[in-house]
Amino acid sequence: MNKKTFLHKLQNERDKFELLLNRVGFTRTMTIKGVSGNWSIKDIIAHIWAYEQYIADRLNEIKHGDLYYPCKKFNALDAFIDQFGYPDFGSPLLDDEEANAWVYEKYRNVSLEEIVAQEIQAYSSIISTIESMPDYLIKEHNLFERVADNTYHHYHEHTKAIKAWLKKHSTKTKKI
Repeated sequence: MNKKTFLHKLQNERDKFELLLNRVGFTRTMTIKGVSGNWSIKDIIAHIWAYEQYIADRLNEIKHGDLYYPCKKFNALDAFIDQFGYPDFGSPLLDDEEANAWVYEKYRNVSLEEIVAQEIQAYSSIISTIESMPDYLIKEHNLFERVADNTYHHYHEHTKAIKAWLKKHSTKTKKI
């Protein structure tokens, strides 16, 4: 796959995810718990933001020749969290549940507007960094797959829960 094709696919998948979110609307509905476990749609967006910001930062490191090493000690993990504001998703010290719980706790009281703004910024950073990266770096670091795992594969995972919740939620409001 080349850069142009990948960016087209990424934007197409992003558009589908945003259309789904637009069905919910930018309202209090996004903060209702129970969409995916105890999470609201806002919590899902915060979760997606953390993964997108993680890959955006790794892309920038690769672009500038900086090396990323997953944290192998808990004090390094704490320092990483303090520096970046999200867990080191590549660290063997954290499993997905721990990392996701940390993101939920850290961002559950942050406003919907701020979460959405941060998520849009992270996504934009991914796009602009990929556009400006030389092809050899993208291939050398298998970046299409890494970006897909932290963006649209993630959208697909959460789309199912959001659609199920919307269906259930719309059925309840029709009965009233």
